[in-house]
Amino acid sequence: MPTDVHQHIWPREFIALLRARTAPPRLDGWTLHLPGEPPYAINPADHDVAARAELARADGLGLALVSLSSPLGIEYLPPEEAAPLLAAFHDGALELPAPFGVWASACLSAPEPDPEALRRELARGCAGLQLPATALLDAAGWARCAPLLDAAAASDKPLFVHPGAAPAAPEGAPAWWPAMVPYLQQMHASWFAFRAFGRDRHPGLRVCFAALAGLAPLHGERLVARGGGRDRGRVDRDAFYETSSYGTRAVDALVRAVGIDVIVSGSDRPYADPVIPDLGAEAAVHALRTTNPARLLGPTRGARP
Repeated sequence: MPTDVHQHIWPREFIALLRARTAPPRLDGWTLHLPGEPPYAINPADHDVAARAELARADGLGLALVSLSSPLGIEYLPPEEAAPLLAAFHDGALELPAPFGVWASACLSAPEPDPEALRRELARGCAGLQLPATALLDAAGWARCAPLLDAAAASDKPLFVHPGAAPAAPEGAPAWWPAMVPYLQQMHASWFAFRAFGRDRHPGLRVCFAALAGLAPLHGERLVARGGGRDRGRVDRDAFYETSSYGTRAVDALVRAVGIDVIVSGSDRPYADPVIPDLGAEAAVHALRTTNPARLLGPTRGARP
């Protein structure tokens, strides 16, 4: 079944809670206010559930996985602020009609992560765990998140690494700055931290990096030159790369670095339109949209019980 592993929809109660806030992240009508970013006008149609379900079906999808927008920074709000927002997101997303599924998110501001809360969300039908890349930039981040990662692995569920909140943009920076600079820097750093600190600690965990991991795997030659590429020829078949916002040239380049079997299709809709790369073979597109997502998500493929 064709799958998009990366979409965003805000459930109604989640929107209401964002509007009730007086500090970022907050919604003023349909204008989103985030620290470090200019006010952003949200299109109400982007969160019209019926319209989005029809759009997903028109895209030919059998499954579209909805994720919390980690750049909102909700995972890092104080626990008493994060908890109702996370509950509203999970409850609303789990009630979305077909073809939608959902990634689970976790509060990261508490003294210790709560793997039991994650287990409950996975048992309710979430496809796996999403964490912001900002939580996984170094050894300390991977160690702190280890209880959550262990819970996901024990449930045979994958991890989805998504860009997190961006720092304040330089004065005069264009509107695209966060998406092109800090978001990709986060993905790049989290991928190298995964190689250096995460994989040995979690050998069986399936991990998917949004936005082709900021194209980090293309730096293999430099990695070898700097002494970190002893296993350059070995492809980690449980490390996947999601395509959102990238087209044929970038996807083709990454395929040459890691192979076709670990690239999965994602759109980041509504922030970007789906792109089906022209890789010159129908089998390659089938792998991106169907075979590889099924292997990432495991036997249930994100379906709810």
